[in-house]
Amino acid sequence: MSTPAFDATPPTLDGFDQLVAGRSEYSIEPPAEEQIKRDAFLEHPLIEAEIELLDDCRIGDAAPGEAIDVSTNSRSGEFDIATSTLAVNGWCVVSNFLSQTQTQALATECMAMYAAQLLTPARVGANRAATLLRGDSTRWFQPDALSPRQQAFADRIEALQNALNHDLFLGLVDSESHYAVYRPGTGYARHLDRLRNNDSRVISAVFYLNEAWQDAEGGALRLYLADQTYHDVIPRAGTLLLFLSAQFEHEVLPATRDRMSIACWMRQRV
Repeated sequence: MSTPAFDATPPTLDGFDQLVAGRSEYSIEPPAEEQIKRDAFLEHPLIEAEIELLDDCRIGDAAPGEAIDVSTNSRSGEFDIATSTLAVNGWCVVSNFLSQTQTQALATECMAMYAAQLLTPARVGANRAATLLRGDSTRWFQPDALSPRQQAFADRIEALQNALNHDLFLGLVDSESHYAVYRPGTGYARHLDRLRNNDSRVISAVFYLNEAWQDAEGGALRLYLADQTYHDVIPRAGTLLLFLSAQFEHEVLPATRDRMSIACWMRQRV
């Protein structure tokens, strides 16, 4: 089996998420014995020499040849480059997170569920209101009733979560995931994944299921960076995007074909 290579939550000013207009600081309160190490990652950048050593890990695009490919890493340290890049940039793109067979199986299941009307239009806010801010339909994974295909994804996420805890001392305790399908012409307005009055979400992950996706088909996730620029991640099958949930505003751009993904959030205890 090959080894590894999110969408987000609804934007709203009065409940579930936080829009650009209400940007908040990223705040984490881990157990006392981990506080100093986690502060070093979340608040202090690496020194220039360390950044130069990691420069080849910086992502220029989500194309397979340019993303971090963990399928070439040893099993013992398969996520080392990803965790190092996340420490430098706060985000990274990983290719081959699952095998092609596993990715295709998830895509087949997602579209079958969509065709059976098991995905429902996404809602926002504490009262789960319908909105024009996002155009996807979703179905949450049930932790106690995962299909074999979903279990394969959950197992890889757990392995990644363990690596992040080991290398970056993030105190992640669980995750939540859902399928998302965007029909042609739909998107998701710019927002943050941090829930209002709840900082349980630490790492956002988006895993793409779209075979043979072409740049011209659109549908990129646009990640807004600290230097006021942005980076577009093309939703190609097998690609995983990781970023700090409370730090990076992002949006989903419209596409010309159906766009499938699994959105996942790795959480800390609050």
